[in-house]
Amino acid sequence: MKLADSLETKTTKAAWLAFALLVVSVAINYIDRTNLSVAAPGLRTELHLSPAHLGLLLSAFFWTYASFQIVSGWLVDRYDVNWVFGLGFLVWSGATAVTGFVGGFGALFALRLVLGAAESVAYPSYSKIIATRFPEHRRGLTNALIDAGSKAGPALGTLIGGLVVARYGWRALFLILGFGAMLWVPLWVVWAPRTKIEDKPLRHEGPGFFRILRERSAWGTFFGLFAIDYAWYFLITWLPTYLVVERHFSMQMMAVMGSVPFWGLAASAAINGWVSDHLIMRGGSPTRVRKSFAASGLLLCTLVLPAAIVPNPWMCIALLTAACLSFGLCTSNHWAITQTIAGPSAAGKWTGLQNAFGNLAGVAAPWVTGVIVSATGQFFYAFVAASVVLVLGALSFLFVVGPVAPKDWSQTAER
Repeated sequence: MKLADSLETKTTKAAWLAFALLVVSVAINYIDRTNLSVAAPGLRTELHLSPAHLGLLLSAFFWTYASFQIVSGWLVDRYDVNWVFGLGFLVWSGATAVTGFVGGFGALFALRLVLGAAESVAYPSYSKIIATRFPEHRRGLTNALIDAGSKAGPALGTLIGGLVVARYGWRALFLILGFGAMLWVPLWVVWAPRTKIEDKPLRHEGPGFFRILRERSAWGTFFGLFAIDYAWYFLITWLPTYLVVERHFSMQMMAVMGSVPFWGLAASAAINGWVSDHLIMRGGSPTRVRKSFAASGLLLCTLVLPAAIVPNPWMCIALLTAACLSFGLCTSNHWAITQTIAGPSAAGKWTGLQNAFGNLAGVAAPWVTGVIVSATGQFFYAFVAASVVLVLGALSFLFVVGPVAPKDWSQTAER
C-alpha cells in the first residue's frame, strides 16, 4: 500500500509539473494573440490604417482560430495530444517572431491567419489533458489556473509590451516574444505527461461530432462561450486603443493602468475556481455550483457599460476592474462544465466544436467594434453591444445547459 501511495504521489507530482507548463503556455498563447492590440496605436500610424481596417486586422487571427478548432479537436482525440500541442506551439511562436520583420499589411494579415491556425490546438489539448488526468472536484481549480494564465497573458502583454513598444517600437515586441517563447518547447518535450497504455484506446472511442451536436447542453455551452469570448476579445483587442484615444492615456500610462483589470481577472479566476471546487467537495451539486458561477459572472461583467459612461478615467479603470473581477466567476468554471459532461472520450471534439463556435465572437467583436467606432466616433455603443451579449450568454448557461454530469455515450450509438 505504501509503495502504491508513493507511486500515486509521484504521478500526481508529475501531472502538476506538466500542468504548470500548460499554465505558462496559455499565458504565452494570449500574449501572442493580443500583442497586435498593444502594438496597434503605433502600428496603425506606420501602416496608415483606418479604425475599420484595424478592426479587420485584429479579427484575422480568429478566422483561422475558429475554423481550425474542429480539426484540432479531432487531432487531440485521435493522436498523442502532447505532440499535437507541442508542434502547434512551435508554429505559433515562429509566426509571432516573423511578424517583427514584415513590411506591409498583406504579410501581417497572413501571419495572423497562421497564428490563429496554430493556436487552435491549445484549448482542445487543455480539455483533453484535464478530462483525462484530473477528477471533477479538481476541474474548477485546474481550469481556473488555465484561465488565470490566459488573463495574466494580456496583463503581462499590456504592461511589458506597452513599455517595450514605447521605448523600442512595435517590431521589437514581436521579435522578443516569438523567439523568447521557443524556450518553452524543450521543457515540454521533457516534462509533458506521458500517455498510459490504458489511455490509448480512448482516442478511438467516444461520440462523433454529429452526435455531440444533437446535445442541447452542447449548444448551451456554445452560446455561453460566444458571450464570454465576445466580451473578452472586445477588451483585449480594443481596450489599449480605447484608453489612448478616448481616455487620452499615454502609452506608458496605458501599459500600467490597462493591465490592472486583467490582473484582477487572473486573480479572481484562480480564487473562484478553488471556491467552486471547495463547494462541490463539501456536497454541493456540480450543476448548481458550475452554472450559478458561470451565469452570475457574465451578468456582473456588464459593469463594463457604466465604465464607458463615467467621465473620470480613474473611475473607468475601477469599474473595468470590478467587471473583470466578476468575470472570473464565469471563466473559472465554464470549461469544467464541458469537461464533466463530455468526459475523456469526447472532451477534445466537444471543446473543438465549442471553441469553433465561441471564437466566432473573436471575428465579430473586433470588426463590429471598429465599424461602430468608425460610424459614431466613440466607443459607447460598442460597450452596449458587449453588455447585451453578456446577458444572453448568462441565460444560455442557466436555461439551455442541462445537468452537469457525465454523459453515457455508450447508450447512444452514432447515427
